[in-house]
Amino acid sequence: MDLCISKLNRHIGETVTLKGWVYNKRSSGKIKFLIFRDGTGIIQAVIVKGNVPESVLENFEKLTQETSLSITGLVKEDKRSPIGVELELSDLKVFHVAEEYPLGKKDHGIDFLLSKRHLWLRSKRPSAILRIRDSYIRAIRDFFFQEGFALVDSPIFTPNACEGTSTLFETEYFDQKAYLSQSGQLYAEAAAMALGKVYCFGPTFRAEKSKTRRHLTEFWMVEPEAAYFDLEDDMALAERFLEFTIQRVLKECAVELQTLERDTTKLQNVKAPFPKISYTEAVELLKAKGQSVQFGDDFGAPEETIIGESFDRPVFIHRYPAKIKAFYMKRDPQNPELALAMDCIAPEGYGEIIGGSQREDDYETLVKRLKEQGLPLEPFEWYLDLRRYGSVPHAGFGLGVERTLSWICGLDHLRETAAFPRMMYRLEP
Repeated sequence: MDLCISKLNRHIGETVTLKGWVYNKRSSGKIKFLIFRDGTGIIQAVIVKGNVPESVLENFEKLTQETSLSITGLVKEDKRSPIGVELELSDLKVFHVAEEYPLGKKDHGIDFLLSKRHLWLRSKRPSAILRIRDSYIRAIRDFFFQEGFALVDSPIFTPNACEGTSTLFETEYFDQKAYLSQSGQLYAEAAAMALGKVYCFGPTFRAEKSKTRRHLTEFWMVEPEAAYFDLEDDMALAERFLEFTIQRVLKECAVELQTLERDTTKLQNVKAPFPKISYTEAVELLKAKGQSVQFGDDFGAPEETIIGESFDRPVFIHRYPAKIKAFYMKRDPQNPELALAMDCIAPEGYGEIIGGSQREDDYETLVKRLKEQGLPLEPFEWYLDLRRYGSVPHAGFGLGVERTLSWICGLDHLRETAAFPRMMYRLEP
């Protein structure tokens, strides 16, 4: 029967056929070892001279790294194996003998590996990261389904900015200008007025001229939005969301996290309740840690790292100065100088992974905010309609998938979390 490596431990004692590629091979006297991968895992197949036809031995000698082939053999228990089994090979069939593979056993620089990303994906580390990404995205969808949120796709081409005009990718759209979406939030707000609780999930684009380990020009973001939610509801949703998705990955991807040599101690701590501190309290915390930060300053990577490392799980910072937040964030009725905004900071130096707020639901106030920030009203007329026709309190947040995955996987740079990352200096492959 045809199977995959990840399910072989259920078929001990059976003869199976696998299709995949050569990962490595070696010989020791009359015994030959074929390290074989099929996309779901890696297994060792043992060939004993005298137990197989001569043609199998001849084909073995032709094998090069990444040669595609099928192998047939008996599944045997082997407790020394990472997957608990090995294969006693009886036959192999070659589909294509690969040319000399450019990714050898020696160490390669990151630029070379990224240039060969289409091949690098076949290695253990990137394969493990992509498996974790797959698990995390399935967890995201499952969470919002169980919470009663409907998926509503937002457009990639937009007529206006959401997060500021300086980071827009501009493109021609027939006889007018359009921009690649920075966020689906504004459209999610519209959908929430129709369906109550919604989320959008897709690629977003920021033309930030940044080369830091926390930035990509193209990344995926999930953005829930809910009618009749306030800031406290928003933080509670984000708290449940992170606990559910992180714990799911820990359950499903233990092998992949082990491949990455990830210490999961702090991930296991991602359980409610999370600490919550105001922006004012965060400033005092930073001052106590020796930082020369003043009220009204925005927090960058160094400040976020210090705050995150002060707790054993993610921490919420809420009620930021309104002047450093976006036009659509509602002001705190107790203090109009503050916005009803929140960020969630990951531990271990990974910084902000969630940003959200209660949205401004008053028409006149929103028009005033747009004018204060020098934004033209015409492209936002449809958005203002949401405040003309049955406006309600509502809130939402956005989570960047790649930044969150870099924390889950314990990576130095989030470029490894995307199959084909796009950065300021890289558009290929």
